[in-house]
Amino acid sequence: MSRPLVVGNWKMFGDRQMVAGLVGAVAEAAAARAGVAIAVCPPFPYLSQAAAVLQGSALRLGAQNLAVEASGAYTGEVSGAMLRDVGCHYVIVGHSERRSLFGEDSALVARKFRAALAADLTPILCVGEQLAEREAGDTERVIAAQLDAVLELCGEQALAGAVIAYEPVWAIGTGKVATPEQAQAVHRFIRQRVSAAGSTPTILYGGSVKPDNAAGLFAQPDVDGGLIGGASLVADQFLSICDAALPR
Repeated sequence: MSRPLVVGNWKMFGDRQMVAGLVGAVAEAAAARAGVAIAVCPPFPYLSQAAAVLQGSALRLGAQNLAVEASGAYTGEVSGAMLRDVGCHYVIVGHSERRSLFGEDSALVARKFRAALAADLTPILCVGEQLAEREAGDTERVIAAQLDAVLELCGEQALAGAVIAYEPVWAIGTGKVATPEQAQAVHRFIRQRVSAAGSTPTILYGGSVKPDNAAGLFAQPDVDGGLIGGASLVADQFLSICDAALPR
C-alpha cells in the first residue's frame, strides 16, 4: 500500500478560533510524522482560513461535500472548482450522514465522485452498511452496489487514485466500533472487488476510531488508515491516532 492516510472530518463543528488552534497544532506536528499522510476537512466557511494556517506544512486540506454541477444558478451549492481554488486536495463524497439525512443515493454519490475527479480533487468515497443490513448478512451486497455505482458511471479505473472509506453506519457516533477482524474482512472484500477492475485505492476505516482502538484497526493488512470524526476535534487525540498509523 501507499503511505497510510488519516483524515479528520470535523462535520458541523468549529469556529475561527478552533481553526487557528487545531489546524495550527496539527500542521506543526505533521512534520514529525512524515510516515503518515494527514488531512483535515473543516466546514465550508473555514476552508480558506484553514488553507492559510496550514500553508507550507505537510498537512492537506479537504472538504466534506461538493455539488454535482461545475457552476451555475444553484443557490447554496459549492463546486469542486471552488474547493480546488481555496486549496482543497480531498473531498468526501457519500458520507453516511449525507446518504441517510439528505437522501443522497448511490447514483448521486457517483455523480459527485465524477465531479470531484473533474475538478482535480481526490474523492474520499464512503461506503457502509446499516445495522439491519449487517445482521441480515447483506454487508457485502450493500457495499458492492455502492462501489458499482461509481464504477459503472466513471469507468473501471475511476477508483485507482481515489480513497475509499468503509464506515459501518452502526458504528458512527454510537461508541460502537467494528472489531479489527470485522473491519479487515470488509476491507479485504473491498480491495478484492476493486482490484478486479484494476484499481488499488487507499482504503480507510471510519466509525468511532479513538486513540485506544486505532492501533488494532490499523494493524490489519487491508486497513490503510482512518476517517476520523469526533476524535479529530481534539489535537492530542487526533495526533495519537496519526501515531497509531505510522508504519512499524
